[in-house]
Amino acid sequence: MSGEPPPIEFSGMIRNGDLVVSGQATAEPVTLTEALMTQAAQLPPFRMMIGPVFSETFSAACANVSFQSYGVIGNARRLARAGRLDVIPSNYSAFCADFAGRRHKADVVLVQLAELEGRLSASLSNDYVIDAARGARLVIAEINPDAPFTFGAEWPEDVPIHMRVAARRPPVELASTPLDDVSRRIASRAASLIADGSTLQFGVGRIPDAILSSLSHARNLGIHSGLINDAVVDLIERGAVTNAAKGIDAGITVTNQVIGTKRLYRFVHENKAVSVRPTSYTHGQGVLARINRLVAINSALQVGLDGSVNSETLNGVAVGAIGGQLDFVRGANASPGGRAIIALPATASDGSSRIVANVETVTTPRADVDAIVTEWGVAELRGCGLAERARRMIAVAAPEHRDALSAQVRRPAG
Repeated sequence: MSGEPPPIEFSGMIRNGDLVVSGQATAEPVTLTEALMTQAAQLPPFRMMIGPVFSETFSAACANVSFQSYGVIGNARRLARAGRLDVIPSNYSAFCADFAGRRHKADVVLVQLAELEGRLSASLSNDYVIDAARGARLVIAEINPDAPFTFGAEWPEDVPIHMRVAARRPPVELASTPLDDVSRRIASRAASLIADGSTLQFGVGRIPDAILSSLSHARNLGIHSGLINDAVVDLIERGAVTNAAKGIDAGITVTNQVIGTKRLYRFVHENKAVSVRPTSYTHGQGVLARINRLVAINSALQVGLDGSVNSETLNGVAVGAIGGQLDFVRGANASPGGRAIIALPATASDGSSRIVANVETVTTPRADVDAIVTEWGVAELRGCGLAERARRMIAVAAPEHRDALSAQVRRPAG
């Protein structure tokens, strides 16, 4: 929109050292964040708290903006590669709780909202932004007519909005990644662990999408997840998801974020069968333990022969996130009949093994691990000793790496 005046002038609003918190992922208020980044060079130095980034908004070129996040997801990797992103190593539940407890204190909050008959909804994400807004000096809301009005995410009446801006962009979309042979093979292995009546949690990416697409034959599945995507619409429309056997929230798909395309946004709009709930509910251990047969589906960068999971770093560089992985792994372990699945390709894009002797960072400790799935099989680790764990992990490594891994097991300590 070249030549068009900015939707808002941030001069005088942003103070030196301010912490600016923006809606994350598809809930990013792009009209506001684009304006802020365009004007950033003329503003005092400030900090910007972001989550997953699926837009093109944030640039590493603006020297007086320092970025923070709870992980390196999506286009936040560009900031990380440029050395401009400071990662807070925290479980997602704790990260959000730290805003509620004022450990993280926002000065300015930018949020995207949907409006329906005078009511406001946080729409695509019910996360830390609301708690950040409770104590902020300035809350600016981008009212987006294309954002769906979702139930469960109604904007609290006691949280003031100091300024409203009309959106100039539709909400960010994230289309599903095309499936490949490896993801389909992993999905077929993982699906064998998911019984009818299970309740699913999953993340973003090719492997979760592949697993969901392989479940159209299942019955009475439920959804209680940190996010939902377009694949969930497929499962609901095919009758595989009924939410009838969850034990709580009967008939309701529960999520913390909505990440997908216009198709998903149309589906959740004014849909009382979908509830976008706060993190304290979607990730809360007391809630998760009450769900029947909760199956947590997460991925990893590496898994060690002892079962330790690394989803955060490679070669000492942050390239992933803790996110809600450990929240849901522990929740699934506490759920009656629950399963905690870590699914990943056995090899990285450079051909190296993602099954390793020892991981460099422990995201999910070996004591919490249940099942590891690769395209080569399923390693059931719960209750196994270290020697048996190593044997089972080597069996799901790529064949060309198994001898090297076995040699590392045999190598004497010291």
